[in-house]
Amino acid sequence: MTDNQNPAPARIVPSSEPVLRNVLKWGGFLAIGIAIVGAVVGYLFAGWIGVTSALIGTAMAVVFLGITAASILLANRFFGSDIYVPVFFGIVLGGWLLKFVLFIILAFALKGQPWINPAVMFLTLIAGVLGSLVVDVLVVFRSRMPYASDVTLPGENPKA
Repeated sequence: MTDNQNPAPARIVPSSEPVLRNVLKWGGFLAIGIAIVGAVVGYLFAGWIGVTSALIGTAMAVVFLGITAASILLANRFFGSDIYVPVFFGIVLGGWLLKFVLFIILAFALKGQPWINPAVMFLTLIAGVLGSLVVDVLVVFRSRMPYASDVTLPGENPKA
């Protein structure tokens, strides 16, 4: 006798998923570089307080920028279902709100701390934001993803 068990259907993977995974990977490499350079420069200008500030600024940039790609990757798990669009926008908007609230909390918590050099932390945070924009542009540019992807034309089999 055989069991009448059908294997679970393969998950449909949107074409943006490999691009976002590359963004996270190269963003991690960028963060390591910014942390090293920021720590060295921070040490030269402000001693160990500068190193701490550079590492905190880099960590903030990585977390804030990683939340965006991670939320889209999480939302893409629902791709192909009937609830994909509302779930996608709900998760991405929730990630944006999380970043906003987290930034406000960290700004107030770190303000005036004696173990923080605000200039070093601000500059590494800005370097992380600008660097991640460069990474995003380069990864998307090199992905060679078509303008219209994940489209089913009339008469095509959508499950093929």
